[in-house]
Amino acid sequence: MQAAPSTPSSTNGPAAQVHDWTPRIAVVLNRFVHTVAKHWLLMVNTAVGLYAGLTVLAPTLMVTGHPWAARLIYTLFRLACHQLPERSFFLFGPRLAYTLDQLERIAGPNVPPGYLGSPTLGYKMAICQRDTAILLAVLVAGVAFALLRHRLRPLSMRAFLLSCVPIAVDGFGQLLGLWESTWWSRVATGALFGVACVWLAYPLIEMGMNDVLQIAEKGRSQKERH
Repeated sequence: MQAAPSTPSSTNGPAAQVHDWTPRIAVVLNRFVHTVAKHWLLMVNTAVGLYAGLTVLAPTLMVTGHPWAARLIYTLFRLACHQLPERSFFLFGPRLAYTLDQLERIAGPNVPPGYLGSPTLGYKMAICQRDTAILLAVLVAGVAFALLRHRLRPLSMRAFLLSCVPIAVDGFGQLLGLWESTWWSRVATGALFGVACVWLAYPLIEMGMNDVLQIAEKGRSQKERH
């Protein structure tokens, strides 16, 4: 018996179309992975920089007469930070930071947690002082890592845990009411934690991305040989 001739539906059907697209999808994915592996640090630093820029943009929008846009940013960042005014930096005012007593003397008693500021006091950033220090430390350390990425070894886990002790002590001590942390203690402990995170994570990510690039180069060399 002769085999039945193939019909147009069997040669040009959905299965054939998927088969035609598979190599193209593989090429696109390979290029995407290669690009991420090669430029991951630039992508991360850019994302951190944009995130930090939004925290400054919120008070800038308030002082320039765009409160609706500023409040949108404050609302989005409230998902990640308490934004207490007595623990936040203020821009475009006479002071960079205020205690709760100072805020109550100037703005009146019972200052709400969502208080944004005023033309007299300035307007608070969209994240607290500790988070600001962490974010800026991650950004600065990330930029510095671009210069040291080929020489810097990952921070040991023991050293990283020791770097976390100050921020844990300062934060939990304040939470339990044992003392009231100051803006400089929040900045110091937050900055130390941010640098430690970068020192631990970025060299490990760099090693992983280098492995990805090496595998991609081996695959490319094998294809050229064939």
